[in-house]
Amino acid sequence: MTDVRDLPRWDTDTLFPGLASRAYADASERLGADVERLVALFDRHGVGGGEPVDATAGDVAALDEVLGATNAVMEQLRLLEAFVHALVTTDADDAAAAAEQARLDGLGATLDVLAARRDAWIARLGAGALAGASPTASEHGYLLQRSGEAAEHLLSDAEEALAAELRLTGGLAWARLWGELTSRLTGTLEGETVPATVLRGRAEAPERAVREAAWRAEQEAWESISTPVAACLNGIKGEAVTMNQRRGWPDALAPALWANGIDRPVLDAMQAAVVASFPDFRRFLRAKAALLGAPGALAWWDLVAPVPGEAAISWAQASTAVEEAFSSYSPQLRSLARRAFDERWVDAGPRAGKRGGAFCMPVRGTESRVLMNFSGSWDSASTLAHELGHAYHNTNLASRPALARTTPMALAETASIFCETLMTAAALDAADENARLALLNVDLQGACQVVVDIHSRFLFESAVFERRRSGLVAVPELCELMRSAQAETYGDGVDPATYHPWMWVLKPHYYFPDAHFYNWPYTFGLLFGLGLFARYQEDADGFRADYDDLLASTGSAPAAELAGRFDIDITDEAFWTSSLDVVRSRIEEFVALAGPGAC
Repeated sequence: MTDVRDLPRWDTDTLFPGLASRAYADASERLGADVERLVALFDRHGVGGGEPVDATAGDVAALDEVLGATNAVMEQLRLLEAFVHALVTTDADDAAAAAEQARLDGLGATLDVLAARRDAWIARLGAGALAGASPTASEHGYLLQRSGEAAEHLLSDAEEALAAELRLTGGLAWARLWGELTSRLTGTLEGETVPATVLRGRAEAPERAVREAAWRAEQEAWESISTPVAACLNGIKGEAVTMNQRRGWPDALAPALWANGIDRPVLDAMQAAVVASFPDFRRFLRAKAALLGAPGALAWWDLVAPVPGEAAISWAQASTAVEEAFSSYSPQLRSLARRAFDERWVDAGPRAGKRGGAFCMPVRGTESRVLMNFSGSWDSASTLAHELGHAYHNTNLASRPALARTTPMALAETASIFCETLMTAAALDAADENARLALLNVDLQGACQVVVDIHSRFLFESAVFERRRSGLVAVPELCELMRSAQAETYGDGVDPATYHPWMWVLKPHYYFPDAHFYNWPYTFGLLFGLGLFARYQEDADGFRADYDDLLASTGSAPAAELAGRFDIDITDEAFWTSSLDVVRSRIEEFVALAGPGAC
């Protein structure tokens, strides 16, 4: 296995030589001045709410100017935010970066206020009338449509400005605190103090005793910060409850569905198929337990354990496997991976002060940066493919203006899941029987996370929002809600005595103040991705011709319309069931390969 010290770290010097550099200071000063000019532009054109009027030629010209100037500022802010975020997420002790992130959050809050004014203005002028009024308006047609809808839930201009200011010391401040607490967290394993990210990585250790010891150490670590993290969660969800009520949303889920361009019947169809699949996943979990020599329900610390025959993988092997899998699809996808490695886009290894998990962020043009915590497992290699799938998505979106690149969460997982599926398919095609069992284990434990565990997170967040409406939710209750959600989803597939009551402490998705219910979109992405992969297998050349355009359009059209381009009906439960049938077939093969004792 690759030594953690030898794993690559991302290159941020090509963005700016440093936070204290002249180049960063100039870019920061220019951004601040341009934000001020943008505010003045909005004021000059009277951008804001009011009584409906018929748009004039002057209004259309003003719209073109406003959209162009907003796109330019958003491009600048994206680069600075990405650079600072790269510093903050890899070094919790970088106080200067943390302070700069707070300053950029302030500029972002100003843009949020302007966005609310712009939505109200577009609704006042008539989104439909503006849509084809100029080439610029046409290019932003979906944004105009969404602005008209968003305006129905806007407060007054003054209230929106106040809400944006308060958010800096509310949701965003709580989110930063969660990040600092979890980045610094350590635990004790075998007498040694190690980062929590390392403890999480030990869940993939081949020795069962090591996995259990790491799980117990992890439980103690998360519990040690549970009180301040509960305050973070209550603060973020409480802010959302208040704002949703003021904006006239019927519940906390409604704005998340709207933000994703998804109707509730679509979610209901997907969730019905998901719940129907739980017995199949529980069968996989029990079969894995038997394979590991512990018949019955699987212990939590064995959820992502390797099975016999599963070998460690080095970073060089992982990156080569990704390149080869991507090559099987297209030269463009392979070259994206090669570029990411050559230009050092990836920060791979766990270390003290670094955030857990993995993400990919766009930086500028077609560039991205990827954070992950490589552990030497095939699952880590799949994570690399997943995050580079996001990077490929970013390259396809790069030609669109900033306002037309905003992709809903449900569609943001499209390319990442597709690339993971490519990786799995390529590996299975080349594997013998023993290797197939190991690969199926990694694939199915990943699917189990995205279908079963994600649904538990959905149930938990739904319950938290419901309880938060009437008051603070204390640590014991949060843990009980988590156990209840895991019981409803994992059932007898996992030993209830080993449920993970602290999962709400460690998962970052609960602490995104602008992205509540960032759970079911992963399931949507997996099952939509499997559906797309089926279309690819049916007609590879025809699929390639349309796929990049789909990725470039995720911020410019609703999900149902994009799915329709591939004859996929996301309102039909049968589509979601057919995608889960692919997973079921792999469960059947896993159980058969696991042998007699597996159920």
